[in-house]
Amino acid sequence: MLKLYNTLNRQVEELEPLQPGTFTMYTCGPTVYRDVHIGNLRSFLMADWIRRALEALGNNVVHVKNITDVGHMRQEMLEQGEDKVIAAALAEGKTPQQIAEFYTDAFMADEAKLGIKPAHFFPRATHHIQEMIAMIERLLHKGYAYEAGGNIYFDVTRFPGYGKLSGNVFEGLLEGVRVEADPAKRNQWDFTLWKSTEPGRVLKWPSPWGEGFPGWHIECSAMSTKYLGEQLDIHTGGVDNIFPHHEGEIAQSEGAFDKPFVRHWVHGQHLLADGLKMAKSEGNAYTIRDLEDRGFDPLSLRYLFLTVHYRNRLNFTFSALRAAQTALRRLRSRLELWQREDTGRRDEEAERQCMERFWDVVGQDLNLPNALTVLWDMASSTVPPSSKLRLVMDMDQVLGLDLVGALQRSRFVPEPVVALASTREDFRQKRDYAEADALRGEIANASFSVRDTTHGPWIRVSEPHDKLVGFISSPRDVHSYLDRGDAYEFSVNILARDPLQDVKRCVESVLKWRGGHTVEVIVVDNACEAETRMWLNEICEQEPSVRVLHVDHPLGEGAGRNVALKLSLGSYIIALDPSVEVEGDVFTHLRQMLRENSVGLIGRWGVCTQDIRQFVESPGPQVDAVESYCMAFRRALLKELGLMNEKYRFYRNLDLEFSFLFKDKGYQVRAIPELPLTRHEHRVWESLSPQERERLSLKNFRVFLHRWGHRTDLLAANAGGRPDH
Repeated sequence: MLKLYNTLNRQVEELEPLQPGTFTMYTCGPTVYRDVHIGNLRSFLMADWIRRALEALGNNVVHVKNITDVGHMRQEMLEQGEDKVIAAALAEGKTPQQIAEFYTDAFMADEAKLGIKPAHFFPRATHHIQEMIAMIERLLHKGYAYEAGGNIYFDVTRFPGYGKLSGNVFEGLLEGVRVEADPAKRNQWDFTLWKSTEPGRVLKWPSPWGEGFPGWHIECSAMSTKYLGEQLDIHTGGVDNIFPHHEGEIAQSEGAFDKPFVRHWVHGQHLLADGLKMAKSEGNAYTIRDLEDRGFDPLSLRYLFLTVHYRNRLNFTFSALRAAQTALRRLRSRLELWQREDTGRRDEEAERQCMERFWDVVGQDLNLPNALTVLWDMASSTVPPSSKLRLVMDMDQVLGLDLVGALQRSRFVPEPVVALASTREDFRQKRDYAEADALRGEIANASFSVRDTTHGPWIRVSEPHDKLVGFISSPRDVHSYLDRGDAYEFSVNILARDPLQDVKRCVESVLKWRGGHTVEVIVVDNACEAETRMWLNEICEQEPSVRVLHVDHPLGEGAGRNVALKLSLGSYIIALDPSVEVEGDVFTHLRQMLRENSVGLIGRWGVCTQDIRQFVESPGPQVDAVESYCMAFRRALLKELGLMNEKYRFYRNLDLEFSFLFKDKGYQVRAIPELPLTRHEHRVWESLSPQERERLSLKNFRVFLHRWGHRTDLLAANAGGRPDH
């Protein structure tokens, strides 16, 4: 028996199929114009666990997962460069169909790596346009849809049940409207079934209403009912699909067929990354390839997702993924050990009780975190090894960690490695440990390890090393030196990002002009490419004054800068952007100016404002903020002001926030144009589309405005600051 939370009636209930013994299940699949990120994959894993549990209980499951390859991105979005992957592919001469096929194959490969069972049907939207047109015609005939301006819309006022899944009724529907008002609609909450083709669109089809393409919702209704019938047992997706997508599916399908569409709606919660929603613009939309590049087994991600209930948010961090990988490796090692110790003796009563516990928690709303607890309790029990092996294999039918495959792979040891281990054992028995150790090294070079047990040498496949051992994941991973005394005159902090030439130019210019000053250079490698990372390691070996901290994923601007601030030991700190090049003795200038107690923050470039809304560049010397390309201050002031605000993931406007911290404490903020610094192209800014620049900048500015928007008393125009602080 399996009970799941039904979003439709908001309660946990037992699953019962329309056709005894067979469940029909539909999963909203990927839109294939880029790699799916691990947040998307969490939703697909939830569906996989539901299917596995049902099948393990003896049911048949017919599973359909659609592929959305129509391409809902508007042509003008491509032309504006809002998706550079697609724009680059089109520039190379690839067709939208070729792009969709490439990312469909990538999606299938990602699912396989995670152990997700392939759906029985993967219908592509472009192959089912006629089914969509037929359903639209049916809705028009029954009065649920209307034509206006060459488009076909669903009239939600004609469907009394609209809003029953999400609870989003007409009074609140405008909150769900994500685009500007469409004057052709009768009501702005009506949704599109068929849209006429805009100029330049490549993917389009003939229809009774002219050339066009289907709406988002009609695809799933047409494909699910074609393969599974007019009523479905289970429909899965993420919580972000509830409204408007799944609400639209219900209206279309029930309007067309006059019967309940889905008996059981199941939705998985969001996956966060470092506490934020995953998004390409945040730099945290990690893919399976990203994890593999960092040395992680994709199944460690599956294990991590097992540790949090599907209806709870999960905060992904690389630290948590490392812990999951370690736990999975421990489990595999236990299985190998039990296999070696297996005498064939079983405790069938203990097996029965353990599986009862397992199904008690799995059956109650798919409580897989508790199922893992049952597994590990069993692993630590006195149950015979043969029973443990049988239990783990039975449990893994649901968990899907490929433990049988891992155990089988561990058995295949090449004959030369077996011979080396045997010879090593002979040397060990003779107590010739030097020769034995040398042979252990040869075995390791063959990607195997040997462990001495009472049953003889145990040869194991070496697990691949996590490539990010020694990397940090957040400022919390470094100890603060702020309470220590000064060890240098200056700490130069650089938050490094690719390309290498920018980082190299900045670091080398600092070293060139340090003169007789004692200067430490702290570089935070903010998940740079291997070329940059290797050069940073080399410069560390050559220059003892340079320290590098590697980060396992891109930190936000505030967090990345805080890593360096916490480790700084200079009397004065200079925070430099890698786009800046030092071209003279900046250190003597800054030391002289920062000795004035009234001065808090100094930079090469500054801005002023009259209303804390509009900031313009100013030559200074008194300014309202110094720009983040160069910010210099006394380290001791950090105890009074605190570190930077880590809500600022993008660099823009963090400098306003930091500058106002100084002004709030009565310190002057100055821009000194004569500082010998040159600013080169800012790669992050130049890489963004105008729309992305505006959105990210505005997001940060709202944070700033919320805290400081009323503090006009701090402005330079109002003579803010205490002259003799």
